[in-house]
Amino acid sequence: MPEIATPNLPSADFDRTEAFYGALGFKRSYRDKGWMILKRDALIVEFFPMGIDPKESWFSVCFRTTELDAMHSEFSAAPFDDAQRAGLRLSEIRTEPHGIRLFYMTDPDSSLIRCIDESYQP
Repeated sequence: MPEIATPNLPSADFDRTEAFYGALGFKRSYRDKGWMILKRDALIVEFFPMGIDPKESWFSVCFRTTELDAMHSEFSAAPFDDAQRAGLRLSEIRTEPHGIRLFYMTDPDSSLIRCIDESYQP
């Protein structure tokens, strides 16, 4: 079996978190009162319950893909409800000074999601 590492992010509300990531194409793999695992193809994100002030969040995750443009299009067109869309922060694709192409977004608890073009070669 290949080895993997999965990010663990806080969630103040599992229902809200699952709905947000569900709009991005993630499906529930596991959930109980103390843990939730969501998957979208090879992307896996795990969540733990934590009352967090979104203004003070410093949590983050990187989604690496060879299809950055398609991912940005999918995430931009995600079927968020009005409440989710009101708090959504989603950047355009940009190229960082070091050459990596990426875009940023935040989840409802203000965890930073960096979506990175895996085809970058220094």
